[in-house]
Amino acid sequence: MMIALTFGATAAGAAPILTQYIDKVDVAEIVPGADHFGPVDARGLAPALKGNTLVGWVFLTSDFVSTTGYSGKPIHIIAGFSAKAVITGIKLVKHSEPIVLVGIPEAKIRAVIQKYTGLDLHTVIAGRDASDLDIVSGATVTIMVIDDSILRAGIKVAQALGLDGFEKTVATGPKPVIDRTAGKVTDWQTLTGNGAVRRLTVDVHQINADFAALGDPRSAKLAEKPPLADAYVDVYAALVSEPAIGRSLLGERMFANLQSMMKPGDEAIAIFGTGRWSFKGSGYVRGGIFDRFQLIQGEISHRFRDREHRRIVRVAAEGAPDLTEMDLFVVPAKAGFDPAAQFRLQFLVQRAVGPIEKLFLTYDLSYQLPEVYTKTVASAAPPVAQKLEDAAPARNALWLKIWQAKRSQVIVLAVALALLTGIFFFQTFATRNARTFAILRNAYLVFTLVFVGWYANAQLSVVNVLAFASALFSDFRWDTFLMDPLIFVLWFAVAAALLFWARGAYCGWLCPFGALQELSNKIARTLCVPQVKLPWGLHERLWALKYVIFLGLFGASLYSLSLAEHLAEVEPFKTAIILKFARPLPYVLIALAALLPGLFIERFYCRYVCPLGGGLAIPARLHMFRWLKRYKECGSPCQTCAHDCPVEAIHPTGEINPNECISCLNCQVLYQDHDRCPVVILRDKRRAKASASAEAASRVTGHPNTTSKSN
Repeated sequence: MMIALTFGATAAGAAPILTQYIDKVDVAEIVPGADHFGPVDARGLAPALKGNTLVGWVFLTSDFVSTTGYSGKPIHIIAGFSAKAVITGIKLVKHSEPIVLVGIPEAKIRAVIQKYTGLDLHTVIAGRDASDLDIVSGATVTIMVIDDSILRAGIKVAQALGLDGFEKTVATGPKPVIDRTAGKVTDWQTLTGNGAVRRLTVDVHQINADFAALGDPRSAKLAEKPPLADAYVDVYAALVSEPAIGRSLLGERMFANLQSMMKPGDEAIAIFGTGRWSFKGSGYVRGGIFDRFQLIQGEISHRFRDREHRRIVRVAAEGAPDLTEMDLFVVPAKAGFDPAAQFRLQFLVQRAVGPIEKLFLTYDLSYQLPEVYTKTVASAAPPVAQKLEDAAPARNALWLKIWQAKRSQVIVLAVALALLTGIFFFQTFATRNARTFAILRNAYLVFTLVFVGWYANAQLSVVNVLAFASALFSDFRWDTFLMDPLIFVLWFAVAAALLFWARGAYCGWLCPFGALQELSNKIARTLCVPQVKLPWGLHERLWALKYVIFLGLFGASLYSLSLAEHLAEVEPFKTAIILKFARPLPYVLIALAALLPGLFIERFYCRYVCPLGGGLAIPARLHMFRWLKRYKECGSPCQTCAHDCPVEAIHPTGEINPNECISCLNCQVLYQDHDRCPVVILRDKRRAKASASAEAASRVTGHPNTTSKSN
């Protein structure tokens, strides 16, 4: 018996948003074979018709789910839907938060969305890990938000239409369950023979042919080398939470360890590999998620995390082959996994064909626990059918999943921020030795460029500021700003740092593009590239340029955030840091135009052009503390610090301009330098002279020179 569920998609009295966008798409593009749309009904569904014949339906994701991006506004996507719950066509029609596009060209987002065409929602698991697509495709959090919207909206549409397969089936007959007392400890050959251990193998010839079939000519150059008969994918799987199978493969001691590790309702699967391809890879080390395979069973999809993983030291079953990978994975009870029902492990094989482009293949290993390990019991039907949508990922859970997936990166960044805080709070100690501090600073800049920038893509942008300001005047929601953990942590750190150290903590230490400029200038100096020093009057007037650019972008954002996002390409951050110059030539030229002057004038872009620096400098005027130590002689007459300041943020009169200072602490190194600071040198001379006088006096009087020793 199956119970159909129907419900309205939009609030009572509210016109579906689809009516605003349906005229912007070609019906044949969304539902092939249709020639016109029917009227949009109260649920937010429009029939796609060919003459008077119904071909399918059309819906807008934002009519059914409220998943939004960074700005708190929906990403509007129109999709076509067949009577068999298959997406027939899909198109991005509008997005209001350009911040979600930082790091991915819009063309790539549209290409990823197009891949949903042909998706059968019967294969989509409500409640699957929303970070799957982000990991598999190499896309950013943007794709995770879109993925969440399409899948949950599609499920709601299927339910609204009462399509088969989108209701909970009430089981009334007997069902097989795992028998924990069945079977006996046996060897590898018996386990593979009775199906307790299942195998998937794909040879080199097949893997090359499958990639070639994708039609990308770049793949051929990266084909696997002979012998073609070698196994490329060669994996085995077994349900080791069944005691007989577990004891056979793991041995008594490790099986006992497994039982102590598992909580009530948990199950465990062992996976073994011996081909060229690794089913584990290395992604889980930095991201905590095994991104190359997942478990799929009916309405359940589970991707394993590092905390659910244990290595297997050896296979206890006699006759086991030589295995290069042996690992144990626990399926938590909350996943709803039924060990007695058929399931499959889906493996993802990828081939990089460009700096940020990959091709993907999937292969399934199907597993059914043999009958010898099961028993039949009567099943009790639940009193009320449960909607599939109830298990779908909620908006407030999506950002939590993303944080879990990136917790390793968050921890590394938090440690780096703690180190930087220590440097600032104990700057006198940190800058005592010029050579040691130079090594420390250069190492930190390399970390910022490589890890924060090129690896984690956590480059802040003026677009973040504009999107935040826009959200304050619209539907502000904190969870929209939690969608990228490292960006959120950095902004939180910047907000705190503005109160203590002005804008320099970020601009001088945590900005990847700033680090790229400074490091490239250091290399240029090493190669004897001549350095240019602008006249103070011109230098001081050029400071204003970045504030003008920021105010112009802010004004444009009040009119159109999308327009401001395009104008913000004056920032080369996306090109140089996020996409590592893998962009069309005009964008690369803009980035080079920002970097090249920095070879001759240190941090040229930071000093005069950066709108983000200008935006941060405005609230930084409110910082509460003055940490940088100065002598009364600084500026009058001494100009050493002013001449040596990397960004010339010290006025000829001696005061440090907090709007321009990048907190590099170079002046604090000089403050204690016994070889370069005239004040310190003069003080040392006075002390030496006083000590010499005291020594002379002691020789005359015959008394020891205690003053000399105390000095």
